Amino acid sequence: MTQGIIAAGSVHTAEAGAEVLRAGGNAVDAAVAATFASFMAEPTLVAPGGGGFALVFRRRNARSWLYDFFVDSPGKGLRREDWPDPPDFYAITVNYGPTHQRFHIGRASVATPGLIAGLCRLQEDLGRLPLSEALMPAIHLARTGVPLGDFGAYVGELLYDIFAADDALAQLFGAPDQFLRPDFIYKNPDLADFLEQLGREGPDLFYRGDVAQAILADQRAHGGLITPQDLAEYQVIVREPLHQHYRQYEFLTNPPPSRGGALIAFSLALLEEYALPRIPFGGITHLELLTEVMRQTNLARTMFEISGDAAAFLAPEHVNEHAIELARRLRSHARRHPEAPIPPREHSNTSHISVLDADGNLIALTTTAGETPGFVVPGTGLILNNILGEADLHPDGFLQGEPGQRIGSMMAPTLVLQGNKPVLAVGSGGANRIRSAILQVFLNYTDLHMDLHHAVEAPRIHFERNALQVEPGFPPETVEKLREWGYDMTLWPTRHMFFGGAHAVGLSPAGYFEGAGDSRRLGAVVRVI
Repeated sequence: MTQGIIAAGSVHTAEAGAEVLRAGGNAVDAAVAATFASFMAEPTLVAPGGGGFALVFRRRNARSWLYDFFVDSPGKGLRREDWPDPPDFYAITVNYGPTHQRFHIGRASVATPGLIAGLCRLQEDLGRLPLSEALMPAIHLARTGVPLGDFGAYVGELLYDIFAADDALAQLFGAPDQFLRPDFIYKNPDLADFLEQLGREGPDLFYRGDVAQAILADQRAHGGLITPQDLAEYQVIVREPLHQHYRQYEFLTNPPPSRGGALIAFSLALLEEYALPRIPFGGITHLELLTEVMRQTNLARTMFEISGDAAAFLAPEHVNEHAIELARRLRSHARRHPEAPIPPREHSNTSHISVLDADGNLIALTTTAGETPGFVVPGTGLILNNILGEADLHPDGFLQGEPGQRIGSMMAPTLVLQGNKPVLAVGSGGANRIRSAILQVFLNYTDLHMDLHHAVEAPRIHFERNALQVEPGFPPETVEKLREWGYDMTLWPTRHMFFGGAHAVGLSPAGYFEGAGDSRRLGAVVRVI
């Protein structure tokens, strides 16, 4: 009998969750253990000082919860005139090859972290094992080490200026002789000590105790903005998931203030009237429809960004208004396309974990620390986040957020049910491409009847900034026809992490569950028998 399946961004991450399932843990225990292990197994993508979301479905009573433990704007109790002058906040440029992007790092780029609080709250509310037991795999990895590997080194090279910004951080990643090399064995004994202490003391250690004092001392000494009040008053918020019916499925995802789930739900509402199951994958009709649905969702998005009201955004009259425009444009391929608003970029260093257990419980858990802030908190092994340093998340300007305000996100951990029975758990990293990755995996799996592996691995497209990004694998005649119709396209030579990393667990047509780890981000699956 299968005791569970876990899909994650690293074989070490997945094995950590599997170890806990074998010990009698449930899906939540496994996801929490795997997330803690990901700090070691995926250290250039995720970090303990970030934030995230978890969507949980409990089979026995068909209940679902969205745990929001994303980051808050800091500065509670700090008058503007008492801010550090200047704050530790400076720009770096990341070279992505075809494009460059500027981020800001430093102590003042750190938003109030929620990840530790969220994982501990999940474990307390819905886990079966003690927190100390869920932490054991991560503690072992932190002491024995994990090879950085080709993918970890690749991401590290992209973010070279961040990991090289602080001597202690650089040394943690092998400087000077093995800095960010694939064969470097990443160890973090200070983090192991922190996790052991966390297992004994719980989250108060991070938010009020010795570790909180280390974070606050570092912030005060180096121009940061986090205050004792920020940490002590941080709250995990348990929300009702956003529900959307699509054909015979119930689609559950992340509600506002995050935006990714609402945007996916809007795209599904537009697609409802199209016979996608009868449209061949990769043909011109398929790609034009997906592209124009993405465009129309971008055009509709302005209303959601202004109001934050998902009910109004998904109301039939609002959807119908955009459905009419979508249908008109699909009838006239060669007409000039409307200019879609430029969406904000999002934190791109994100990872996702999906878990099913033997009782039919599902969890989809997504985390991020942005690109990390370029330092390690002395004596703790903790790397925090730089989410205040991402310009497009802060359209009113840097460091203008109301202290204590929960920051929005594109992250959209998603569960799919049919008749209150679990069908799919999926989520993705990938900034703005999170929503297009999840949308395409879901449609591939449900409407197009692909097995889960092919649903995840199939080539993807992404439309934003009035340009269509196209992975290799689509028929050349389809791509050429899109070009004839006037689409501005970028053809990627290889599959790439740009298009997300959708790690999923789903029900096969034969009635058994399977897992799929997205190879774009070195995903892995472990089945526990």
